[in-house]
Amino acid sequence: MHQTVRLELLGLADTDDDELLHLGGQLRRSLQELDVLDVRSGRSTGHTSEVGAKSSELIAAGSVVVTAASLALRQVLLLADTWWQNRPVRGIKVEMGDRVIELSDATTDERARLIDKFLAHREVPAEGHPEDRSTDQS
Repeated sequence: MHQTVRLELLGLADTDDDELLHLGGQLRRSLQELDVLDVRSGRSTGHTSEVGAKSSELIAAGSVVVTAASLALRQVLLLADTWWQNRPVRGIKVEMGDRVIELSDATTDERARLIDKFLAHREVPAEGHPEDRSTDQS
């Protein structure tokens, strides 16, 4: 099963859109090195005032959309969590469906637990994951 997550860089007070676009490109290239299906710049969800322009054509500064197998999502989020710490951003907002977390000012262990909890609440097929089934055959 494939999942899509949107990663949005949270800039510092003095970060402009050009810098966020540049940083988003760096993150996108790093994520492409993982075993994922697709990595692309995120599109703006807002409306534009230009006549004839389509909002889906606007790139959202600092936004990256990743489609990956469910098992690869942990790698995606761990890479993003490590990546932002050495960049001029205050964190990364992660959206998957209607669920959102923010990787920012917390300890490494706290962020790892947050990622684990976030991924544990993905939709599970009716039969569940094989590792969720009891192996007790008493």
